[in-house]
Amino acid sequence: MTQLPKDPYDLRKVIRELKELPGQYHETNKEISPEAELSGVYRYIGAGGTVERPTQEGPTMMFNNVTGFPDSRVLIGIMASRERVGQIFHHDYRTLGRLLKDSVENPVHPIKVERKDAPVQEVVHLATDEGFDIRKILPAPTNTELDAGPYITMGVVKGSSPDKSMTDVTIHRMVLEDKDTIGMYIMPGGRHIGYFQKQFEKLNKPMPITINIGLDPAITIGCTFEPPTTPLGYDELDVAGALRNEPVQLVDGVAVDETAIARAEFVIEAEILPNETMQEDINTNTGHAMPEFPGYNGDANPAVNVVKVKAITHRKDKPIMQTTIGPSEEHVSMAGIPTEASILELVDKAIPGKVVNVYNPPAGGGKLMTIMQIHKETEADEGIQRQAAILALSSFKELKTVWLVDEDVDIFDMNDVVWTMNTRFQGDKDIIVLPGMRNHPLDPSERPEYNPGVIRFRGMSAKTIIDGTVPFDLKAEFKRAEFLKVDDWKKYLE
Repeated sequence: MTQLPKDPYDLRKVIRELKELPGQYHETNKEISPEAELSGVYRYIGAGGTVERPTQEGPTMMFNNVTGFPDSRVLIGIMASRERVGQIFHHDYRTLGRLLKDSVENPVHPIKVERKDAPVQEVVHLATDEGFDIRKILPAPTNTELDAGPYITMGVVKGSSPDKSMTDVTIHRMVLEDKDTIGMYIMPGGRHIGYFQKQFEKLNKPMPITINIGLDPAITIGCTFEPPTTPLGYDELDVAGALRNEPVQLVDGVAVDETAIARAEFVIEAEILPNETMQEDINTNTGHAMPEFPGYNGDANPAVNVVKVKAITHRKDKPIMQTTIGPSEEHVSMAGIPTEASILELVDKAIPGKVVNVYNPPAGGGKLMTIMQIHKETEADEGIQRQAAILALSSFKELKTVWLVDEDVDIFDMNDVVWTMNTRFQGDKDIIVLPGMRNHPLDPSERPEYNPGVIRFRGMSAKTIIDGTVPFDLKAEFKRAEFLKVDDWKKYLE
């Protein structure tokens, strides 16, 4: 058997490291309600992103005293700062996209451990136990007062094909509906879990899954990769293994035929029922699900998949429920950095050396917008920037806007990026619009009423390329003012 590392990575190890970094972690013993209050408080302290103002980027927060859950804790915002993600991975935050790209290309496969080596199975609750109720075991918050119920927002769903030849991990929207039922929204055509589930439905069999909560961010970020970077059959846990240079540890479930992440804080073992759906907001009838990454309340789905819980396992010592706010900087880290890696992987193969770096900013929630930094070396490179944009748009349907800038522009500073639109851009020649394409269905402008005759069905969109690069033959006319290079400038702040 493979020898296990003495101090393997998990959420608790990451927290220990964050505690050593000033301003990156804060915990409180003040009592707080999980029903809208917890998210409401963190919105002010550290959510960032497109959350309703006022907000800011701040520390990850641990709430130790959650009303109704004296034996658990809730953690929020561990990835709600790109700089903090860089610190967690011990890497420059500006090149995280390339780090993840390299991790996809150099996978480290998971390993199986015995139950005695799986902290997440220290405590076991079976659905057959008297009084079993997931709503009393799991401190899942509601993000707003209009939510359809308590949501699992950071649960990594692990499932396999019926013949066990392929496996996948993804994050889905999951609401606690009653004592042993979860409503899970699987976006059509977008996740391999959904592909496997359709195979089980054809066999009229329930699909066993585990829902893993409280994880090393290497797992959470790694599992958000999508095709074509990670095609059907690619296990995204390999990415987390590469990021840490140590394999993710798995353990057999206690009640379902699927493995769980052994060093998680909570695991829900369950089955997705075949050919059965339910109304997502059946308990509230608000018409809303929860806040999503574009910054709006998601519509409640009339037909989410029905998930029946078979068991919940967790750590003995105050297990940590990990959660997030949808339109926050945390979603940008989880969704945006893997998308950056995927774009870099694509353009490096098609037009090597021409795209220096890529950033998916909070303004697009990590999904809808990308900024591409372009290297033009000769006049033959003029136009290559637009080819790069079209490559990205054609491969990642959720991208809506691509911004092209030169190497002297800081892609992580939106002031610098928007500056290009005012000094290196003419609207009649430098904006390219591609109408009638597919995009993310959570964008509320993508509806026929918004643009009749062009948008025929919900989820269609015009894609926009904003070319803020200087034409190669005019580069000398657009040289930024140069200032004296001073190496010891910090001494003037002492």
